[in-house]
Amino acid sequence: MRCKDAPTCAVCCSIGDRERARSFTPQHGFCRVTGAGHERYRETRHFASLDGLRCLSVVPVIWHHSTPRPLPGLLGKGPAGVDLFFCISGFLITTLLLREKARTGSIHLPNFYARRALRILPLYYALLIAYALFALCLPADTPQRAHFLGALPLYASFTANWLVNFGVGFPILFSFAWSLCVEEQFYAFWPWLVRRLSRAGALAAMLALVAGDALAERGAFGPLLPPGGLALRIVTSFAAPIGFGALLALLLDDARSFRWLRALLGANWSAPLALFGVGACAVWRAPLLGFQLALTALVGACVIREEHGLTHLLRARAPAYVGRISYALYLLHLTAIGSVRRLFPAHAGSARFVFWLSLPIAFGLAVLSERYLEAPFSILRARFRETSPAAEPALDPLPE
Repeated sequence: MRCKDAPTCAVCCSIGDRERARSFTPQHGFCRVTGAGHERYRETRHFASLDGLRCLSVVPVIWHHSTPRPLPGLLGKGPAGVDLFFCISGFLITTLLLREKARTGSIHLPNFYARRALRILPLYYALLIAYALFALCLPADTPQRAHFLGALPLYASFTANWLVNFGVGFPILFSFAWSLCVEEQFYAFWPWLVRRLSRAGALAAMLALVAGDALAERGAFGPLLPPGGLALRIVTSFAAPIGFGALLALLLDDARSFRWLRALLGANWSAPLALFGVGACAVWRAPLLGFQLALTALVGACVIREEHGLTHLLRARAPAYVGRISYALYLLHLTAIGSVRRLFPAHAGSARFVFWLSLPIAFGLAVLSERYLEAPFSILRARFRETSPAAEPALDPLPE
């Protein structure tokens, strides 16, 4: 819809905002208010709605692991929560990097890796040690024990998703670590590319990575990446939702592409519509690309403007707090689920019983972890932030 009053701003007209459209500036083709929206976005220090989105991500994952077998329909789509985690992480990591580069002219990689290590590794390695002690207490002939102890160096080095055999016929200890491996591998290369490349170059590089991953999964590289080979497994281990999140951050960082994305995702109803689209894609088995784009649109609609149609839901106290501790909740929920199944073997096959009992246990463990294990490292992590008044925005890609 274009306003009858000319000249007008195409972006504001596209979202039905005639009042803003009248502040059109012909030399740029967009209104002053639309430009101010990009400045507000660039100055946002914390995307509060993303805490609520993390809650919407982790709870379905806990439900999924509570079910004894895959379920049909929407109840069986819990693993999709990990994709949403990935998309949020790709967006926030890239946003952090771009903003530091804009402020300082470069990216201080030692500080970046120190902050990531202090955020992720304490709980991860503490839990890995606990699992190792548990495995040693199992009978020597237990296949779970042998599998875990053999894979322990791979979990410790974040290469498990490449080298561990997850196709065995028994429950795998520490199996959730595959997603942490994907995250750490993303951290290993992406900051270097963002530091060295222009925004356009980084955009092209990420598009190539996403496209290369999709082509490799479809066997497009033939003899170069033979089926079942390690090379193919490494190439296809890249998570496309992380890439889409990074692409979203790159596009929103540029004023012109921000304006066009705001036209698509900046209306009050955009976030609810995107959430409906995610659910519809999950239920009706839409192509994977369509589902991943719907997740990206949901994240975009929740960050382009602070006030949107899901604000009251996502920024409510309970989901926001769950989102803030969701990293610990993700790492510890299988401990809670395993404990419930061992304590109540007669109900181990009941997904509802296991879920509703293990959820508060996992929540309690996550709260304890946040207060007594992660908080001291959070204080230490602050030493690796910039010391200028325009220090790193409070955009923490974890908890996840």
